[in-house]
Amino acid sequence: MSNLPSAPIADFMQQDLETVSEQTSAIEAAAKMAEQRIGCLVVHGEKGESENPPIIGVFSETDLVRKVLARDQTDSETSVVEIMTTPLHTIASNRSMLDASHIMERQGVRHLCVSDGEEIVGLISIRDLVRHFVYADSGPIRELDNVYRPLSVLMRRNIEQISGEETILTAAQHMTDKQIGALLVTESSKMIGIVTERDLIQKVMAFNHDPKHIHVSAIMNQPLIGIDINRTVHDASDLMAEKWIRHLPVTENGNIVGILSVRDLIRMVALRDRPRFLRQQ
Repeated sequence: MSNLPSAPIADFMQQDLETVSEQTSAIEAAAKMAEQRIGCLVVHGEKGESENPPIIGVFSETDLVRKVLARDQTDSETSVVEIMTTPLHTIASNRSMLDASHIMERQGVRHLCVSDGEEIVGLISIRDLVRHFVYADSGPIRELDNVYRPLSVLMRRNIEQISGEETILTAAQHMTDKQIGALLVTESSKMIGIVTERDLIQKVMAFNHDPKHIHVSAIMNQPLIGIDINRTVHDASDLMAEKWIRHLPVTENGNIVGILSVRDLIRMVALRDRPRFLRQQ
C-alpha cells in the first residue's frame, strides 16, 4: 500500500520507452503497437551527431484512429510526425500521481512523458494511475468503498452503439465525432459485442486493411465481458487488467445499463481531488 497524496510518479513510471523515428509511417507504427501490445509510442527526431536523438512527440491509438483511420488515409504516406502530439505533455518525476491525474484529465490524454530537468526519463499511463489508486490505502477510490453501488456513480449511462454491418471507417468516424474509445455493437437492436480503438489499430490498421471494406462484426469482441452494477471498483479494475481491456459494460438484472472506462475512474479521482490541486497551483 502507498501514501496516496505524496506518492511520486518516479516510483510508478515506465522507464523503457518504445520509440519510433519521425519518418516512420503510421501503418508501421500501428504494426509496432500491435506487436508490442501497447497503446502509445514516443517519437524521436533525427540522430544527427548525437547518439541520443531528441524526443519530439508522442502519439497514441487515439491519434491513429482520429487522424488517419477516420480520415480514410491508410493508403497514404502519412508519417508519425504528422499525427504526433507536440509539444509534449510532460510532468516532473517528483510530482505526485494525483497531479498526473489532473493533467491527464485537463489535456484529455492517457499518457504523459515524465521529465527530470530537461530529460525525458519515462512515461506514465492512465492504467498506471488506476492500478495505483485502486490499491492505495487512502484516496478518492478508497473512499468509494462505503458508497452503495459505486459503479453506478462512475459509469456513463449514454451508450454509443454501432451496427455490426457498418464499416471500420464509419466506426472510426463515429468514435472521432463522439470523442470516445469504444462502441457497443448491435445486431437486430441487441447489443452483442464491443469494438474499441485498440481493435481498429491492431486488427485493421496494423495489417494495412482497407477500413471501407471491413465490417465491424468481423473484428468486434464477443461475447461481451461485463460487470454487475453491484460489484466493487476493485472488481472492475481487476477485470479490466485481467482481460487487458479499458471498457466494461455495466449490467443490472442482466441488462446493460451503462459503460465504465479507465478514463472514468481517473476523471472521478481528479474531480474529488480538485480543491487540493487548485490550492497548490
